[in-house]
Amino acid sequence: MKFLLLLLVVAFAIWLLKTKGRAVPPPAGRQAPPKAPQPAAQMLACAHCGLHVPQVDSLQDAAGRTYCSGAHRQAGPR
Repeated sequence: MKFLLLLLVVAFAIWLLKTKGRAVPPPAGRQAPPKAPQPAAQMLACAHCGLHVPQVDSLQDAAGRTYCSGAHRQAGPR
């Protein structure tokens, strides 16, 4: 009786491993559309050191010149 119970446990474990590794394919008409790539951020050169920084991270002075940091904005253009 113990041998039969052990055999059933081993068979169940093998079945579980086989079904766990099998991927279920998605339905044919239900695939998600591919994601659109994100647009690249516009890069601007610092008027003081020339370092290129993303537009969202840059600082500008009253004249509209772009800087990479507050210290370079205070130092002014080269």
